[in-house]
Amino acid sequence: MDSAFKVAEEYSQQLDLQDPLSGYRLKFHIPPNTIYMDGNSLGLLAKNSEDCVLRALNEWKTLGIQGWLNADLPWFHMAEELGAQCAQIVGALPTEVVATGTTTVNIHSLVNTFYQPDDLRTKILGDELNFPSDIYALTSAVKLRGLDPNKNLILAPSRDGRTLDEKQIVELMTDDVALVFLPSVLYRSGQLLDMKTLTEQAHRRGIPIGFDCSHSVGAIPHFFDEWQVDFALWCSYKYLNGGPGGTAFLYVNENHFTVEPALAGWFGHVKERQFDMAPNFEHARSAGGWQISSPAILSSVPLEGSLKIILEAGIQAIRRKSLTMTSYLMFLIDELLSEDPYNYAVGTPREAKRRGGHVAIEHEEGSRISEALRVRNVIPDFRPPNIVRIAPSPLYSTYNEVWRVVQHLKEIIDSKEYERFSKGRKLIS
Repeated sequence: MDSAFKVAEEYSQQLDLQDPLSGYRLKFHIPPNTIYMDGNSLGLLAKNSEDCVLRALNEWKTLGIQGWLNADLPWFHMAEELGAQCAQIVGALPTEVVATGTTTVNIHSLVNTFYQPDDLRTKILGDELNFPSDIYALTSAVKLRGLDPNKNLILAPSRDGRTLDEKQIVELMTDDVALVFLPSVLYRSGQLLDMKTLTEQAHRRGIPIGFDCSHSVGAIPHFFDEWQVDFALWCSYKYLNGGPGGTAFLYVNENHFTVEPALAGWFGHVKERQFDMAPNFEHARSAGGWQISSPAILSSVPLEGSLKIILEAGIQAIRRKSLTMTSYLMFLIDELLSEDPYNYAVGTPREAKRRGGHVAIEHEEGSRISEALRVRNVIPDFRPPNIVRIAPSPLYSTYNEVWRVVQHLKEIIDSKEYERFSKGRKLIS
């Protein structure tokens, strides 16, 4: 932990004055009188994303169907254009990324493409700490092959309920594993896995590997081509600020462009011949070949605005500020709230190379503390059993907000405000 940090509020204000990204806060709509720390669940609306949506609505109103080719960003090419922009922050070629579908649909599409069990290799290797939707999809893929998930879906265990051990994952890459699929960042603890090493080890054993990067893209630089990752996918509504339920992304390494997509659909057809309406599917030799349905234009166009901001700010600068903010938050928790009567604990790895963009703050009253924070207009989220997730966004959060969040956490215990709330979980937490 950085010993140069200080606990006084004036220090947080000094950090804000020195912040080279501070001007980007003005480019976002910040909920009034609110400290927003939930960008790892839903990023805020960028003002130019709002402009892009209004433009697209006007194009629909004035152009009708002609918007497919005559809109400012033609709808027919939007998925590929947004993919090319996003490729710059994940270390990929423009043709290797496309904006399409939703996260879980893309998991089904890519996992079923790359999971090809044979007489020897029948198993998928995942992990027990992954987001449930990923595990549901992996279970489904095994069942679709007529195999038993209890035997053919291996979930790497966690020793502490927070983190995974990459060495143990590698040990599970046995001769009967047909596919490895893992998260880049664990959604509860915020642990960042060593994707480079895991990919190298999988390929050394002849196993394809893919990643769900929903909790990392937009907050952390990636180098998919350098690492030779086979495939990846991610949502857009967290650190990419693409809007609720926004269009997701997928990446396919160019080495696999000739592989037949498992889930065929007409928007994955070769672009130039898509409207030939041929009965035989000829998939595009790019990530675009893994598109299925027509693109959701109004759920995609916000990304035009938000990606412009991310590219302008630079993913390396975003990562530097993210690491400083999360280090500062952990320092304040340690210094002010780790002992009686507060007893908060940090469940996120301390090493910079092992953590993503949020901090998991653990407390036995985590659920009720999360509710008390919301009443105070501090927006975190809660993940069972005891985790309050705090995610300061480098593009719109301030260091002083981080300092103030810690004061709120302190006051909630001092006043026992959490006792006003039921221990039952809300429908969305």
